[in-house]
Amino acid sequence: MAKVLAINISKEKGQPKQAIGKGYFEVNCGLNGDAHAGDWHRQVSLLGTESIDKIRRMGFDNLETGSFAENITTEGIMLFELPVGTKLKVGETLLEVTQIGKECHLGCAIREKTGDCVMPREGIFAKVITPGWIKPEDEIERLN
Repeated sequence: MAKVLAINISKEKGQPKQAIGKGYFEVNCGLNGDAHAGDWHRQVSLLGTESIDKIRRMGFDNLETGSFAENITTEGIMLFELPVGTKLKVGETLLEVTQIGKECHLGCAIREKTGDCVMPREGIFAKVITPGWIKPEDEIERLN
């Protein structure tokens, strides 16, 4: 079963995010209060713990959820294998995958800390189709 491990938020872009108990995801916005929230195609970022584990195995044992600035840390789903347009039911929300990976920007605190950033290769981005709350342990269901 695919599930949510953590919901993570930050006030500034390019910084690791801090875990919160639950998050409200708004249409045309993303995670309420997050620095990346806005009316664009990368409203919500997701990264699997399986991807984070690849960097941990390089000797970075102190990485926590949110270390790669992902809003939702997942387990049990290979996110980067999902095609753009995939719809995911997560908690009360419906998300639509809009982008796989991204270009890492210069001065990224994550890359400076680890020497590598898995988000550009294996992170995904989505927009909010149906608003609602998401919390750790919520199931992730692929709808198409």
